[in-house]
Amino acid sequence: MTHADKVSVSELIKKENLRNLTPEIDTDHKYMTIPDVNRPALQLTGFFDQFDSERVQIIGNVETAYLMTMDRPHRRARYAEITKYPIPCIIYARDIEPDSCMVTACKEAGIPLLSSHRPTTELEGEIIRWLKEKMAPMVTVHGVLVDVYGEGVLIMGDSGIGKSEAALELIKRGHRLVSDDVVELRKISDDILVGSAPDITRNFIELRGIGIIDIRQMFGVECIKDSQNIDMVIKLAEWSKDKEYDRLGLKDNYTELLGNKIISYEIPIRPGRNVAVIVECAAVNNRAKKMGYNAAQVLYDRVTANMNGKFDN
Repeated sequence: MTHADKVSVSELIKKENLRNLTPEIDTDHKYMTIPDVNRPALQLTGFFDQFDSERVQIIGNVETAYLMTMDRPHRRARYAEITKYPIPCIIYARDIEPDSCMVTACKEAGIPLLSSHRPTTELEGEIIRWLKEKMAPMVTVHGVLVDVYGEGVLIMGDSGIGKSEAALELIKRGHRLVSDDVVELRKISDDILVGSAPDITRNFIELRGIGIIDIRQMFGVECIKDSQNIDMVIKLAEWSKDKEYDRLGLKDNYTELLGNKIISYEIPIRPGRNVAVIVECAAVNNRAKKMGYNAAQVLYDRVTANMNGKFDN
């Protein structure tokens, strides 16, 4: 298991399409190490105890309005004081223009000063979400990740079992590829795992006997997706007549990934079975369960009621 210890300010600028007000400062070597943000309201009043200076600092309407109540020398002194700390960057929300004293203080301290069009709260939430994803614990697994009806389906199984072929058929049926062969899994929270493709293999699928194909070029950008929450795992396995397979689905099985339990299904593979259609059905059935409808339980209840002589059509 690995995780990113830091994320460069340049990546944040690119992701959020931020306006760089201090372009002379090298943002490639300015790093964020904490997946959180801070609004320096108390610091602007002169209170620096417990100042989270290692976080991204966001200034919105409230902070700006307070600063404008100060005269220019007072503001200059406050900016000089706050920029003494090792801040990764300062972002003004709502396209607010910082005054020249702030720009000068940031340049002198080597702190990138940025601007965003987003409202303050929205900007905070998006940066926190993105940083948590970028810096989350991460593992790579062998499999294929596809978005099927909005469900993130991780298809696993031995090499040559037909994972990529199933993904290709799903793409032809209108679903979206996230990653083939290698999937990077990041633990965003105790409930959420996000999967994505390594940069080097993104958009590509390997088909034995044919080689590498580019899904984006062949089927269009609507058939690919950068990342997807993992909602279920499907394990493909060779069919064995000596093995018992679940035929009702009353009991849920789980696969543990990064400490998170993900519902999983084992699909036996035999010639003639349309794996893509089975995956579609599994995804729809999983969505139905989330919405409170369990077909297996309904059938079980009907059979039980029939045995008790209480079943009514």
